[in-house]
Amino acid sequence: MKISTILSIILCLVLCQSVDAGIRKKNLKILYVGGTPEFEYVVTSHDSTEIAESAKKRMRSFEKLLKCYFKQVTVVHASDYTVDMSDNYDVTIMDGVPRPIEPERLDENGYRVRARYVPNDFSRPMLMIAQMTDEIGVAIGLKMDAYCHCLYGHAHHIRMEHSVFKGPFPVKMTIKTEETPEAGKKMYYPFGEKGMAPDSLPMWQVQKRSYLTHPGMRIGLITHPGGFEDSPEAEFILGGVSGKGLHAVAIGRHGNFLHWGFAASPDDMTEEAKNVFANAIVYISQFAGQTPIARKYRGMATREFVGWNAFNSSDKAYRESLKFQESLNKSMEELKQKAMEKRARGEKLERYEEIHLKWEYSKPLTYDEYLQKEFGDLYLLFGTDEKGYWDYFTNNYPYFIPKNGTSTFLIDEDVRSLGIPNNDIRLLDKAISLWETGEDITKARRLLTRYTLCRFGTPEDWRAWYETNEKRLFFTEAGGWVFMVNTRDKNVPGNDYSVWEKEEQAKMEPTPLEECDEKNPVKAFISADTLPNGNRLVTIRLKICKGYHIYAHVADMDPFLPVKVDFRLDSGISRVGDLQSPASEAYNSAGTLVYKNEVLFRQEFSGSGMIVCLLRYQCCNDQICMPPSDIELEIE
Repeated sequence: MKISTILSIILCLVLCQSVDAGIRKKNLKILYVGGTPEFEYVVTSHDSTEIAESAKKRMRSFEKLLKCYFKQVTVVHASDYTVDMSDNYDVTIMDGVPRPIEPERLDENGYRVRARYVPNDFSRPMLMIAQMTDEIGVAIGLKMDAYCHCLYGHAHHIRMEHSVFKGPFPVKMTIKTEETPEAGKKMYYPFGEKGMAPDSLPMWQVQKRSYLTHPGMRIGLITHPGGFEDSPEAEFILGGVSGKGLHAVAIGRHGNFLHWGFAASPDDMTEEAKNVFANAIVYISQFAGQTPIARKYRGMATREFVGWNAFNSSDKAYRESLKFQESLNKSMEELKQKAMEKRARGEKLERYEEIHLKWEYSKPLTYDEYLQKEFGDLYLLFGTDEKGYWDYFTNNYPYFIPKNGTSTFLIDEDVRSLGIPNNDIRLLDKAISLWETGEDITKARRLLTRYTLCRFGTPEDWRAWYETNEKRLFFTEAGGWVFMVNTRDKNVPGNDYSVWEKEEQAKMEPTPLEECDEKNPVKAFISADTLPNGNRLVTIRLKICKGYHIYAHVADMDPFLPVKVDFRLDSGISRVGDLQSPASEAYNSAGTLVYKNEVLFRQEFSGSGMIVCLLRYQCCNDQICMPPSDIELEIE
C-alpha cells in the first residue's frame, strides 16, 4: 500500500475520532466539488500558487470529514466537474466554481447576465457552501441570493424541530445567550413598531473562527429573507450573526438545493456543527427530482420594504438617522485628523488616507429635508405629517405592488377598487367573475395577467383552471407577485416563467445609454480630452442609481470590495501622476467610505495608442449586495 494512502487513512481515523464513535456510516454516494481556498482572496493579496495550495488543503479537509459519515465519497476539482456527473451521486456538494455551461454575457440592453453552471431543470440534490449558493443559484432563479457576504460564526433563530437537528447522526447543541449583534438591532423593523429586536438571543457556535477575528478568512453568505418561505418548496432552517438583519437565511432549502451559508472548512467547524452538516447532506438527498417551483428571475422586492418605508417616515427613524450621521461625522473627523497629522510629518499617505483628507462634514438634515430626500412625490402630499405617511402605508398595505420589479412600490388601483388584498386567492375568483358577467372585462384581464402566469382567452378556461387548482394555489412575492400551482407537472398551466420572457421580448426597448436602473445600477463610461501639453486626460464616469453605492475604501472589519481602477496600456503610453479620485461619503463608524450618484476618476497619459481601463467594483444598497463586477472600457 502506498505511504500516501496509509497517511490518508490515518488522518481520516484521527479526524473521525473527534466525531461520535457510535456513528454508522450512511450508504450514500457523495460528490464533493472543491476548488475554493481557505481565505477570501478577493480582499487579500495571494498569488496563484497560494490559492491552489489552500484549495487543496480545504478539499482534503472535506474529504476526511465526509468519509467519517458516508461510505462512498468522491472528490473532484471544480474545473473537472460536469453537470452529468451529479446523476451518479445522491448529493453533490458545491465548494468551487465549475466551468460554466453558459458564460456570463451582456444582453441587448447592456445588462449583465450571470454565468450559468447548471440548467434550469437540474433536479439532483445539491448542497452549496457559502458563496457557491450565489454562483449557482442566481442564474436559475433560486431564492438564495447574495444578501450579504458577511456571515460570521454563530447561528440564531434555530428551528430546533427540523430534521437536520434530529439525525441520523446524533446532535448535541450548546446554546448560549449572547448579545444581539448591532446590525441585527438596527435592521429589525417589521411593519409597525411592535417586536423590536431583543437585547440578547440564544446562539449556537458553528465555526471556531470567523473573518472578524481572523481577517482574510473566508466569509460566509446570508440570503435575503423576504418571501423566502412564501412557496411550499422553500424552508428557513436557521439564521446567523451577520452585518444584516436577524431574519436573513444562513441555512435554508429551496427545492432540491440546500444553502449552507457558513464558509468554514471542517478544520474550523465546531464538533457539534460537523454532525449537523452531515445531517444536512442526508436531508437534502431525499429531494431528488423536486426542483423549485417559484423562481426569483425578476428579483422583485417583497412587501417587507413597505414596512421599512412606513418606519422610515417616522420621527423616530429621522432621529436615529441623525444619531448615526453624528457618529459618522465624529469617526471621519478623527480619521481625517490622523491623515493630516501624518501628512504634516512628511510621511507618504496610503490611498484610503488621501480619501479621508477629502472628506467634508455633512450638515444634518432637518426633518423636512429628510422627508423630501426619502419620499419625493409623497412629500408633496404629506409634507411633515407623520401620521399621513403612516396611514398611507398601513391603509394601502394589501394593495402595494413593486414597480417593474424594483423596490419602488405603487398602489394597484385595480386591486384597491375591489377591496381584496392582492395575495388573497379571492382576487382571482372575483376577476374571473368580472369577465364572466361582462361587468369589467378589461380590468379582469389586467388582474389575471398581472397576478398569474396563465394567458387564457376565455372566462370559461380561467374558471376551469381556477376550480381545478384552487386548493393548491399559493401566492409568491419572491417568485414574482403571482399565484402559482403547487405542482411540478409541466402539463398544468401556471408555473411557466417563459410567458414573461416572451412578452418582454415582444416589447423590449433598449435602455438609454445614459440611464441606470435597479437591474443595472451602475453604468460606466470613458472619455478623453487633449490637454494643452499634448497629453490626454482620460475620465471614467460612473452613474450610480439612487439608493445604491460602491465602496471607496473598506475598513478591515467589513467584507465589501472597494472600487479598483487600473489600466492596460499599449507600448509607448505611460501614466502621468496619480489617479484623481473624487470625494466620498462615510458609510459606517469603522471607516468604510462609499461613492453615490455620479463618480469621476481622472488619469493623465502621455503617448498615443489604446488605453484599456480595468474597473472592478461591488454595488450594494441597504438590502442586498451584488457580486463584484469586472468591466473593461477602451479608448484610443
